[in-house]
Amino acid sequence: MSNIIIEREGAVVIARLNRPKALNALNTSLLDELLEKLQPLDNDPTVGCFVITGSERAFAAGADIKEMEQKSYLDMFQEDFFGAWEAFTALRTPKIAAVSGYALGGGCELSMMCDIIYASESAKFAQPEIKLGVIPGIGGTQRLTKLIGKVKALDLILTGRMMNAQEALQAGLVARIFPKEELLDRTIEIAHQIASYSKPSLIAAVEAVDRALELGLREGLLFERRVFHALFATKDQKEGMKAFIEKRQPAFVGG
Repeated sequence: MSNIIIEREGAVVIARLNRPKALNALNTSLLDELLEKLQPLDNDPTVGCFVITGSERAFAAGADIKEMEQKSYLDMFQEDFFGAWEAFTALRTPKIAAVSGYALGGGCELSMMCDIIYASESAKFAQPEIKLGVIPGIGGTQRLTKLIGKVKALDLILTGRMMNAQEALQAGLVARIFPKEELLDRTIEIAHQIASYSKPSLIAAVEAVDRALELGLREGLLFERRVFHALFATKDQKEGMKAFIEKRQPAFVGG
């Protein structure tokens, strides 16, 4: 059985995690299949947005403990365990996580590797690794802190408690909440809106916002300005501005 089910609706690609018996727990074979299917599409100019989702019960209930439990320090270090997830983060096509049910541990971290998180009313986020005698290992201490702040992040990481969708929205982790039965349809609708724009501009916007979390204001403003300048080398910039002046919808070509 495939760990990842891919559907395509025009410029939007939906990747559904498909390990129902394990509540979509993340393991190496799931990551390998996810990358195998998404990396070629990432380079496709006709693909404008990825939607990553799971089931109504679980987005992903953490990393697969059975895969890790018997490993030694040397095993983890030599394999650079979890390091391969950076290849998913590096996908440049905008990524939206549609989260329903449990997003725990690695599942919460996977949602944060995406550029936007939309949640259903049933979504629950947590970094419960402390209960296993470890800490988050796929970015939980880093991305969660940058997104919701030190105090809130430590409250979650040190207690291992769950945060519901409303609290996640208030904390700034989640962008919007939708009814459970509407989550995927509404997310895909927004993904189509995003995908209708110029792909170089979408990539540039994500990279510029990411830099805001890493650079000081002066360096960030310079990066933004230079990327803004660079987009004037694209056909889409010419088409977008011409269409605005002519009061019509632009026909972007992705270049």
